[in-house]
Amino acid sequence: MSKSILTRKENFTIYDRTIDKEISFRPVTLTEDLQRIHQWMNCPHVIPFWKLNFSLEKMHAHLTKAIADPHQTLYIGSLNGVPMSYWESYWAMDDIIANYYPAEKFDQGIHLLIGDTQFLGQGLALPLLRAMTMFQFQTPETQKIITEPDARNQKMIHIFKKCGFEFQKEIDLPDKTGALMKCDRTKFEKLWDQNIFSPANFD
Repeated sequence: MSKSILTRKENFTIYDRTIDKEISFRPVTLTEDLQRIHQWMNCPHVIPFWKLNFSLEKMHAHLTKAIADPHQTLYIGSLNGVPMSYWESYWAMDDIIANYYPAEKFDQGIHLLIGDTQFLGQGLALPLLRAMTMFQFQTPETQKIITEPDARNQKMIHIFKKCGFEFQKEIDLPDKTGALMKCDRTKFEKLWDQNIFSPANFD
């Protein structure tokens, strides 16, 4: 499966009235983002869960390979234009996760981190996750989004649940014990009142 078959919008911007901020996502580029992702991956709050505290050279190689991987797209998430989070959006059918549940063709998956420490502890994880989930559901055929946070990361699991994801089971992945969770489009759309978003950004 390749991006020539499965495509998604490259950029997404939405205004969230609950935090009075614009949330946007754009694809990662090495020129703009290598230094910042390297810095974020070496932050103490990120290292235990991502284990990508590489040297700059090794991070360059890692991102080069990841950007070229057709089953995923890497994004930088910004608040009011300030880059502060890193995201991986992937097609579940072509991911190792498909070995752990009956993946369907248009299922998408998600990984995330808030890298800039000044944005931690401000209640931003839920609005950001909600915006990315909405972004993924811009693909009309996608009816389900899955995730598998580290089973130790109870704070993130709680955020996923608040967003509309439901815990399925623990799974033994090569690099961690994950908490497999899923979010159905119908539940997500019922859970979130569209009035909290600016309709001007739904285009």
